[in-house]
Amino acid sequence: MNILITNDDGIYAKGIIELARELSNIANIYVVAPDSQRSATGHAITLHSPIMVKEEYIDENIKAYSISGTPADCVKIGIEGLFKDINIDLVLSGINNGSNLGTDVIYSGTVSAALEGFILNKPSIAISYNDLNVKKEVYRQASKYIVHLINNIKDKFDLLNDCILNVNIPATEIKGYKITKLGKRCYDQVMEERISPFGQKYFWVKGTMKELEQDEDSDIACVNEGYISITPVNIEMTNLNKINILKNIKMI
Repeated sequence: MNILITNDDGIYAKGIIELARELSNIANIYVVAPDSQRSATGHAITLHSPIMVKEEYIDENIKAYSISGTPADCVKIGIEGLFKDINIDLVLSGINNGSNLGTDVIYSGTVSAALEGFILNKPSIAISYNDLNVKKEVYRQASKYIVHLINNIKDKFDLLNDCILNVNIPATEIKGYKITKLGKRCYDQVMEERISPFGQKYFWVKGTMKELEQDEDSDIACVNEGYISITPVNIEMTNLNKINILKNIKMI
C-alpha cells in the first residue's frame, strides 16, 4: 500500500513525523508537507507564484519533501507531480496539532488537504488530536489508533468514493470509536485594532469559543466523552431540497 501524508502544521511538526514513522510499518510512505505553518488556510491553492520544493529527511525508508505552498498544494504536487509514477492508495492529512471539529472544518487546512485527495479520486482521511503542543510520544500512540483504523477499512476504501473521513482523537483515555456527524462551532470574534510603528492600522483576529449544546452523536460531544470520532464529510454543497422551490419562483 502506498500512502501520501500531508498536514497544515508543517514538515517539522511532531504529528506528521510520528504518523509517517508508525505507518511505515504497514505501507510505503510518501510525505509532502508545507515548509512552515499553514493552519486555517482552508482549500487555498497557489496560482500566482511558483511553489518551491525541498527534499527533507524523516526516516530512512520515507520519501519526504517540503513545499512553499498550502496543504491542498501538497496533495496536488504529491499525486500529480513528485509521485506521479506511483499509484497512491490513500491520502492522510495530519496528525493535526489541535482538533478539527464541527463547522471548523470549513477553515481547516488539514481537512481541505484530505478533500483535495478526494477531488483527485483518492481515498482520504483527515486526522486531528484534541490538544495543542503535545509530546511526540502522544502522537506516536495516537498514530497506533490510525493504523488500527486503516487495517479495518483497507479492504473497504470504496466507502470513500463520495466522502472523506474526518477523525478526531480525544486528549483523554480512549473509550473507543464512534461514527459521528459534524457538531456546531461558533466564536465570539474580536477584531483588535492596533497601529504599527510606521503608523499603519492593522487588526489581530481573536476569538473565544462559545459553549453550545451539541447533539449526542456529534463529533464534539463524542470527543468530549473520550471517543475517537469518525465523521464522513463530503463536498456536496447544493441544497437539493431548495431546488424545486426555487424553480417555482418566477424570475423577472
